[in-house]
Amino acid sequence: MSKRGHSPPPEGTLIKRAKATPPPSNQIAISSTGDDRNKGLIRTVQRTSGLEAPIVSLAGAHAGEIFSCRFDPTGQNIAACSADRGISFWRTYPPNTNYGLLSSHAKAPILDLQWSLCSSTLYTISADHTLCMTDVTTGQRYRKIRAHREIINSVDRTMAGGAGVELVATGSDDGTVKIWEGGEDSGKQAVATFEVGCPVTSVCWSADGQNVYIGAIDNEIHVYDLRKSEQVYTLSGHTDTPTSLSLSPNGNFLLSPSFSSQTIIHDVRPFSPSPSRIHRILHGAPAGFENVLLKGAWSKDDEGRRVAVGGADRMVCIWEVNSGKILYKLPGHKGTVTCVDFHPKEPIILTGSKDGTMLLGEIEPSVAV
Repeated sequence: MSKRGHSPPPEGTLIKRAKATPPPSNQIAISSTGDDRNKGLIRTVQRTSGLEAPIVSLAGAHAGEIFSCRFDPTGQNIAACSADRGISFWRTYPPNTNYGLLSSHAKAPILDLQWSLCSSTLYTISADHTLCMTDVTTGQRYRKIRAHREIINSVDRTMAGGAGVELVATGSDDGTVKIWEGGEDSGKQAVATFEVGCPVTSVCWSADGQNVYIGAIDNEIHVYDLRKSEQVYTLSGHTDTPTSLSLSPNGNFLLSPSFSSQTIIHDVRPFSPSPSRIHRILHGAPAGFENVLLKGAWSKDDEGRRVAVGGADRMVCIWEVNSGKILYKLPGHKGTVTCVDFHPKEPIILTGSKDGTMLLGEIEPSVAV
């Protein structure tokens, strides 16, 4: 059988062009109806990353809402956890495959996760009161700790200063924050316990690993010193419960969305010029009435010039930190956007939603002022 000769495409059709590697800096779409007068440029899209397209959908792995999704420290992989008790693993770059799915990884919804900073471990916490440590290269869970008496809402990790030991903090509805040793040599006993006195919604380590920031339903952010094992000060300003905590890349500022739909950036430098330690108050991400613990994030490719929080309006709001100006309101999801994360090296934002899907989207590179 002879090969059919090349024939021109029918009029009005859209031709998919072969991918270039790396992606072209511009992608152009042209409309053709056979009439030269109606032929024109529709749009030129400036590409800013190595994604296959400006927006990539990651769907089909989860049957329930996604509570947390994060890039690994290299930016090559993504992990997400869901109300369906599963954990999914994805490639960031083409072909964006879902290369792993750990079904029924816990006995209740998995509420948060963190990639290890120094090993192939994924830390997950769930509503069944457990902290799990899983080897992402094999998919095997090598440690399961009944860490708290109630639902665990948040987890964070840090490298202890100079000791080469990874420490993991967990915050729970039982009113405590517990500190654990991470990695395969970890034990099942907490190395420290902080009694906050009311349900804890979020935890976050300081840059030096000496302090733990703790968000609780008393609308305060409690700061505990690990060495003294006591509270050293609190951050005020919220009129409702803070839903998550995220530290800026330089360690100077703390991002905290809340149920009041108000997002505050706190100044946590040792000598803050503001007595209240409030650096910015941001509006634009409605929390809604579902009391979802919305997770915010700092941009990393530009050293934290932007922050993002999802909302009940099914959009993601991205602000410029210095001015407090809204840069983007990104649509695309069909449910509340529960979690966001920025790529560590490129201007890419990852979002997860109650609709059970994730989106990867390019944004413009930040320009230094």
